[in-house]
Amino acid sequence: MLSFRFLCSWLLPSLLSRGLLAAAAPIREDLPPDPCANTTGLYSRQDLPPDPCAKIAGLEFVDPADAIACQKSFPFNETLRQNVLSVVSRVFDFYTFEDFYLDSPPPFQESTKNIRAELERISNTPYATDYDFNMDLYDLTNQLNDGHTRWLPTCYLTYQNILPAPIVLLDEGVFIAPDSDSLFDQFGSNFTDYFAAKGLDWRRLAGAKVLEIGGMPACDYIDSVARTASGNYLDHNVRVNSVLSSYQLPNGNLSQRLGDLASSLVLRQTSLKFSLIPVDSPSGNPECIDVPFVAFFGGNPFDDGPSYWDLYCAATNTTNGVDQRESSEASRSPTRAVRVKVEAGSPSEPDLPPPFLPTLPQSDGSNGLMNTYILPGNKTGVMFIGTFESEQSDNNDLAQFPADVVAAVATFQASGVTNLLIDVTNNGGGFICLGLFLHQYLAGTNFGLPGFQTTTRANPLAQKIVKSDIAEGLNRTVSVYSPDNWLFLNGTHMPLDFDYYDPTLPYVINGQQDPTSQRFTDFCPDVQVPGPIPPDPPFDLSNVVIVGNGNCASTCAIFTTLMFERHQTKIVTFGGHPDQSIEYKGMAGTQVLEWVALDTEIKTTGLKDDPLAPPDLLVNAGMRYNSRSAYSFFDENLPIAYVSEPPQFRFPYTAETYNNPEKVWTFVENQIFG
Repeated sequence: MLSFRFLCSWLLPSLLSRGLLAAAAPIREDLPPDPCANTTGLYSRQDLPPDPCAKIAGLEFVDPADAIACQKSFPFNETLRQNVLSVVSRVFDFYTFEDFYLDSPPPFQESTKNIRAELERISNTPYATDYDFNMDLYDLTNQLNDGHTRWLPTCYLTYQNILPAPIVLLDEGVFIAPDSDSLFDQFGSNFTDYFAAKGLDWRRLAGAKVLEIGGMPACDYIDSVARTASGNYLDHNVRVNSVLSSYQLPNGNLSQRLGDLASSLVLRQTSLKFSLIPVDSPSGNPECIDVPFVAFFGGNPFDDGPSYWDLYCAATNTTNGVDQRESSEASRSPTRAVRVKVEAGSPSEPDLPPPFLPTLPQSDGSNGLMNTYILPGNKTGVMFIGTFESEQSDNNDLAQFPADVVAAVATFQASGVTNLLIDVTNNGGGFICLGLFLHQYLAGTNFGLPGFQTTTRANPLAQKIVKSDIAEGLNRTVSVYSPDNWLFLNGTHMPLDFDYYDPTLPYVINGQQDPTSQRFTDFCPDVQVPGPIPPDPPFDLSNVVIVGNGNCASTCAIFTTLMFERHQTKIVTFGGHPDQSIEYKGMAGTQVLEWVALDTEIKTTGLKDDPLAPPDLLVNAGMRYNSRSAYSFFDENLPIAYVSEPPQFRFPYTAETYNNPEKVWTFVENQIFG
């Protein structure tokens, strides 16, 4: 068992007594108690110039205070509030997990909300600005900690707040990421010049030991961000890993997540105070450094407030759905859970610095969205799966991922590989059927159906949608709710005229009657596999291990849960607070629908005028929701999202492994396979 030191004040003595952790180094009592006088800098509304948006127009990097002033320059509008809340409230009617939030079961009790009471509160709260209203609603959905279910107002997600001090939680404490001195030059001279003008030497912060953040002990502040800002994942300790910086493979290149402390799409903070000991400190005494944020804008240019509103806040021709019976381009995407962005886009994903890149040659099947390697000794093959997407820009192409899996497995077998290591660190999900394909390819067709039993919520409008699909003969090419999207549990195809809501199935959650559809499983005809799937596993399933940091969303969570529940696959999770439990899966809903897709369903079935149907949105925004539940094989009455499944193995990140995937793989090979 690896022994490690951890310097957070909440380290449990029981861990020490069991030999899981070595004793922490004593806190130096000769240090000043707190060199930071105040807490984090928060924006406060001041007298605004006539048009604060004009001040920042055309600029790539700006002071967050100026960007917030622009976003807060739009007055509150009651008509817009009632329109938005009408849409959001009626979308929640379809949300499979709503009643779970009334009393979320352990260990997810932090995610307890009375959603309807909160919507009522927001409906009656006085707001000064449109920003204030939208941020209140954004916070409600974000703190459900389900990345499948979010209110996303484009108007206030146009900037990205970046702090040049990403943090990591290592075996010896909290540090500014040691490699951060080489990260931010990638953002260009406008970025570096901004901080030069602020007088901040951000390179000097790299590797600094962090004692306090925002006037709080470093670990407490990390918990605060995980509790209030990170969102996406039910498990608190998985969200802790979201706060931190880590490696990922999201878009074809190995890159570095800055983490939720150092990167946010919501503009609230202008600076953050750290009490830290820099690596080059001559005295070893802590210093107080107030690190400024910078707001990055990467969208289409605007000139002033009215043009900003027109570009980013007013509804567009793609905000709402369409009647696909009247569209010349009627089509639907293959069934998917969704690739959820768990962090803002460019430039928040700098390339992983060269010292951290794998030195091993890539094997067959590598395309940038999945990279494969064979570790020295030819015993262990690695699949680093960054996403369950396709290499192609067309999301309807489901051929590339299966072809890469087949090629990788063939190369591993030809090389004598007997162990398979699958790294899903920071995997944001993708198409459901690609996750089910990988499970079936590793399990073999003799195992049976590759997926879970699933249901949808049987609200009255959903039932009307299916009845209308049947009455009009609408099929899966235009309707996600059409019966021919699914298989019965015996593996046969559901016919077009089968009403899977007739009868509904009773389901009680926290004392609430919440009926569901009948149970069915996924139908995946769009996945194109080069050749037959073998009847037997290509590797002994006892020699398969899945590695991650719990930030395993959507289809990733479905795949890993299938492997664990059906085959007892070994799971290794890194990071998190060592004295808190952690889940190996993050966002474990089954399928997401965006607002525009639901509105399209309603319009295509002729139900837009139904009293239960939401109106069109008047603003540029989206409301996604988890539309299906998958039920655990351990408890067929409980969705996998609410089944606590800790990993069999846990390890802390170290200065050598926190951002070096090859060192992680080598470490796991030695620890698990010997």
